[in-house]
Amino acid sequence: MRQTRRRATIGPMTPNRVDTARELLAFYAEAGVDMPLGETAIDRLAAAEVAPAATVETPPPRAGFREPLRRDFTPAQAAAPAAPDAAIMAAREMAKSAASLEVLRGILETFEGCALRVTAKQLVFADGNPQARVMFVGEAPGREEDLEGLPFVGRSGKLLDRMLAAIGLNRTTAYIANIVPWRPPGNRTPTPQESQICLPFIRRQIELANPDVLVCLGKPAVATLLGVEDGIRRTRGRWFDYDTGTREIRALATFHPAYLLRSPLEKRFAWRDFLAIKKALDA
Repeated sequence: MRQTRRRATIGPMTPNRVDTARELLAFYAEAGVDMPLGETAIDRLAAAEVAPAATVETPPPRAGFREPLRRDFTPAQAAAPAAPDAAIMAAREMAKSAASLEVLRGILETFEGCALRVTAKQLVFADGNPQARVMFVGEAPGREEDLEGLPFVGRSGKLLDRMLAAIGLNRTTAYIANIVPWRPPGNRTPTPQESQICLPFIRRQIELANPDVLVCLGKPAVATLLGVEDGIRRTRGRWFDYDTGTREIRALATFHPAYLLRSPLEKRFAWRDFLAIKKALDA
């Protein structure tokens, strides 16, 4: 008995295909893919001819040697990224040259040593009052922060606002920033290399803001700024001395608001930490 094969065709979007497309989009959203990288969508099913990649021409092989393999490459692959050590050194020199927060922001706008600036929508520098006596530093901006260009404006930011209000503070009496000023793709955790490249800038930002109290939100901020590798449960509520280069200020470790959204029972400990912040400011 001869079997017949039906030729696959691309027809209109049936209800099943619509559901499948929605599930695929939901999967991409969960993975952090929340915006297209191009202005127009690419039809991968179209039978368009793709231009062949450029090839490296090699001379004819000498006698006794086999012909080497030819390697295809694209122009984008020809330019190698700057070495991390060179990027860190450049960041230190550029941050040191900033005489004000406005100048520091302008330097970050043009700094090319961190690859995150390529995938992020915009720089997320700071929010609040740079003359405030207390400064809060988190890890890195998320999707909402990347869209608005301000730190802590998403769900965790709204929780932080409520925590500030509970001790009589708001964004006019506090200064808020992140160690990494660009959003990592998919809201992933910044790599240690990315944090070290951005570290000179946040250190200079703290020095220029010159707060009386520095609050490190979450373990990454505690580890990067204070050099403490213990878990946040062991470090929260503890005071440290932070050297800005010109003076020592008091620094407190506490939970990141995003962690409190996932672990609401820990809010009682965060409340104690914020009462300690209020006591330090009142003193």
